[in-house]
Amino acid sequence: MNIYRLEEAHWPQVKSIYEQGIATGNATFETSAPEWQDWQKSHIEACRIVMIENGFVVGWAALTHVSGRCIYAGVAEVSVYVSLADQGKGIGNALLARLILESENNRFWTLQASIFPENIASLKIHQQTGFRIVGVRKQIGKMNGIWRDTILLERRSDKIGSE
Repeated sequence: MNIYRLEEAHWPQVKSIYEQGIATGNATFETSAPEWQDWQKSHIEACRIVMIENGFVVGWAALTHVSGRCIYAGVAEVSVYVSLADQGKGIGNALLARLILESENNRFWTLQASIFPENIASLKIHQQTGFRIVGVRKQIGKMNGIWRDTILLERRSDKIGSE
C-alpha cells in the first residue's frame, strides 16, 4: 500500500468511501457526499491524501480550515476515512500519521477532530497519533431527530508554532 496526493481522478473511489462512512451514522453529521468541485474547494489542497492498494483507494485523509480568520491560519480539522472492507489493517493510523507530517510541512500547528463517542476506532487512532481529548460537546447537533455528542480532540505540533 502506498500513499499519494489525492487528485480528482481518485474522487469516485474517495466519494464511495465517504458515503460508506456516512451510512454508518457514526462518522459525520453530513447526509450525503458532495460533488468533486464542492469537496475540493473546502479541503486544503496541500493536505489531502489517499492510500492505494492494488490500484484501488482503500482510504483517504484531508484537512479543512477551521476559520477564515488569519489568526487561525495554522489550525485545521482532520478527516480520515477507510473503506469498510479494509478497516482494521492500520490504514487509518498510517493515513493520519502521514497527514500530520503533511500538515507540519504546510505550517499547521494545531489539528483538531470532532468524533462521535461511538466511533471507538477513530478515537483510538487519533489518540495513538498524539491527539488529546479536550472536551465533550454535548448535544452539539441533531442527526435523524436525535441529539448527538461529539468528542473534541486536538494535536499541537512540537515542530510548528513554537518558534
